[in-house]
Amino acid sequence: MKAGFVAILGRPNAGKSTLLNAMVGTKLAIVAAKPQTTRTAIQGVVTTPDAQIVFVDTPGIHKSATLLNRRMMDAVRMAAESPDVALFVIDALAPFSQEDAHAVDLVKKTGAPAIAALNKIDRLPDKTKLLKLIATYRGLHDFAEFIPISAVTGEGIDVLRKEITARLPESPALFAEDYLTDQPERFLAAEIVREKILHFARQEVPHAVTVVIESWEETEKLARVTAAIYVERPGQKAILIGAKGEALKKIGTEAREELEQILGRKVFLQTIVRVRPGWREDPEFVAATDWRAAGRM
Repeated sequence: MKAGFVAILGRPNAGKSTLLNAMVGTKLAIVAAKPQTTRTAIQGVVTTPDAQIVFVDTPGIHKSATLLNRRMMDAVRMAAESPDVALFVIDALAPFSQEDAHAVDLVKKTGAPAIAALNKIDRLPDKTKLLKLIATYRGLHDFAEFIPISAVTGEGIDVLRKEITARLPESPALFAEDYLTDQPERFLAAEIVREKILHFARQEVPHAVTVVIESWEETEKLARVTAAIYVERPGQKAILIGAKGEALKKIGTEAREELEQILGRKVFLQTIVRVRPGWREDPEFVAATDWRAAGRM
């Protein structure tokens, strides 16, 4: 039996959360085509007859301009402190940049065997471009393997899982066989609401929005959930509510339908939009949006 922790590292929008969901086989992390969608580390556990892989999805490696961003990078560094394997996810469609080189520096600091997953190959017409990309990254670090994958289609996922397992230490399982993730249902619910906002909102809104679950009452057949959506300016609130409340209704409906699938019961979801200027620089409020940080306050 092998078991260990795998830190999923990479730049924003490389597809780390999509890859986590593909590896685990269910949705644990929200996904949106906007940078910094993931704001905290999320565990996803895969248990097979001969191995248990504890994936730790992390925010994209970026420059931290606000308190929220600095906390996000703290989550990355904590996940990168002592993994058994570092899984570096590369957007194979994006041109190489100096920010990518800085991201590799963090991979080096893990001291762990590092596997580079070149993602989004399903959208790469000329696969020979991968050779140049591999040569570039090989010049920066001694990666154990370079594996082309598509987190969306599943291409290369089995190979990647095999290579990860081969580098895990011999160990009994770290968690129960049916253990899937460390994130509470309340946090997942807040993230689902935020994901629907990210899919809907204009460019100015995503970074300025967060969701806090204010109440959660459930029975065997029904969950009553109140989600407060916080933005920084009245104009952002107006965008999310929309004409006659239609935008907020659409966001709430899509979130409720997905939550019902996840929770396996009916959900009554109430959404409220509130303005809190400068919340991204408020230590107590930022901590309250992350269950781990809130527990340390």
